[in-house]
Amino acid sequence: MTTTDTQLAADIDATCRLTGEFTLRSGQVSNEYFDKYLFEADPLLLARVAREMAQLLPADTELLGGLEMGGIPIATAVSQLVGIPALFIRKKAKEYGTAKLAEGPGYAGKRVTLIEDVITTGGAVRDATNALRAAGAVVEVVVCAIDRSPAGENPLADVGLEVVPVLTKAVLDEARAAAQD
Repeated sequence: MTTTDTQLAADIDATCRLTGEFTLRSGQVSNEYFDKYLFEADPLLLARVAREMAQLLPADTELLGGLEMGGIPIATAVSQLVGIPALFIRKKAKEYGTAKLAEGPGYAGKRVTLIEDVITTGGAVRDATNALRAAGAVVEVVVCAIDRSPAGENPLADVGLEVVPVLTKAVLDEARAAAQD
């Protein structure tokens, strides 16, 4: 379920959509890019996204798992709103000190809702899901700010993960078209 806040969609689109030639994490080349750091660095826009995400969390969420790097500020903002502790998930376990994959409270046996900024193919989310599950976490849902995967497709179906976006690329495209009218 995506937000019905058309003004948020318009503001995110105007702030974050860049055009040019961009290589995505997946290796795909795109003529547009959603630079999520542009909304994450804006405290008012980040707060609006966090409020929308907070409404999409499963009721049984015990921890919010913010993915390095873009999911961390969003998870922190959502955590402050809802009072659910945050877990900061690295792309790979650090090789020094505590050698942890995830920083924060223990997560074995806990229901972790992942928090991500933008999902296209879900590669980083898939990696985090597999690693957290291997360590005993229950991971079934990822809430993301922007789902830019093809409409009607769940790029994380192969790992049984539900993708719950605040905004989809289709909604952002509609906002862009409305702004140009």
